[in-house]
Amino acid sequence: MKAESRFYKIDDDFRNHYARDRDRIIHSGSFRKLEYKTQVFLNQEGDFFRTRLTHSIEVSQIARSITSHLGLNESLAEAIALAHDLGHTPFGHIGGDTLDECLKFDGFSNGFEHNFQSFRVVSSLEKRYKSFDGLNLTFATLEGILKHSYPYKKSFLPSIIDEKFNLGTHPSIEAMIVDRADEIAYMSHDIDDGINSGLINFDDLKESSLIQKILTKVKSEDIDESEDEIFRYRFSSHLINYLIYSLIIYSKNKIDNSKILSATLDSKTKLPVGFEPELETQIKKLKKLLFTKLYQHKDIMVKMFAGQQAIKGLYNGLMQEPKMLSEFYYKQLDTKNKHRVIADYIASLSDRYALSFYNEMYGR
Repeated sequence: MKAESRFYKIDDDFRNHYARDRDRIIHSGSFRKLEYKTQVFLNQEGDFFRTRLTHSIEVSQIARSITSHLGLNESLAEAIALAHDLGHTPFGHIGGDTLDECLKFDGFSNGFEHNFQSFRVVSSLEKRYKSFDGLNLTFATLEGILKHSYPYKKSFLPSIIDEKFNLGTHPSIEAMIVDRADEIAYMSHDIDDGINSGLINFDDLKESSLIQKILTKVKSEDIDESEDEIFRYRFSSHLINYLIYSLIIYSKNKIDNSKILSATLDSKTKLPVGFEPELETQIKKLKKLLFTKLYQHKDIMVKMFAGQQAIKGLYNGLMQEPKMLSEFYYKQLDTKNKHRVIADYIASLSDRYALSFYNEMYGR
């Protein structure tokens, strides 16, 4: 893996290359804004619910646990995990989807995609140095952020990106682990938040054999569902531990860095990081169940619809009058496409600022 920083070499540093990447990400403005960006529940709905920031920290913790056990680079996994959601818009996935629709409706065929936006945040949008844009991260961290989500080849990615990062090959094993750690984190904490909110309960999920298995483990500790908070905590703990151990056991003998990093992807290529086939099927069924029972719940859909209208309103308003952009983004109109600058600005906003700006813009 290429461990040198992108623009210049640093010889004297108490940290390794990837730990330095991690620190640069943590100290970026985009990372701080994750505190006020939606995971499932809007930030202002309560202090308990996860945000993009707490989600990223949980993904990092899980990825570090797995890489540490497998003898891989813990700092690299941590850096990729902490940066993997930096490109998310306000209001979660619906915000990104809406911004994508706005751009494509205006003929901007590349649209918007949050994984690529995360890469753009750390490689060009963050400004921390006078002579170049971005955070000056290592190649392996940049590659991991860009390619942590399979499949890596996407039609909207510029050809120059493909040339530099060879989108036809696997990234590091650490990046693959972050992808699965992301899945483990959001399944467990979305269940926790969903039940705490009262929108779903464990009965709604009992048709999942995976959920039934974990509930049996919790009840073996002589804890009843009436003990709400401790029951939810023990459930999340058991679910995360079960999935981590299952991933480690299944993947341990399949990991061979020297082969994987040079392998060309095709439809028959199997990733070395994952779960046994039966558990993969159970996970897919659980995610489908969460989509139906939680993510499409009426109360969630109302909030997401409001966020969707805010994104549309901000986009249309700024297209009509770009002078409403902040100074940092307004200056970019001299050298960059107007649609992209406006999309970058909207994507950078927190939920609460986006709503406030929308209401101010339309006098509400």
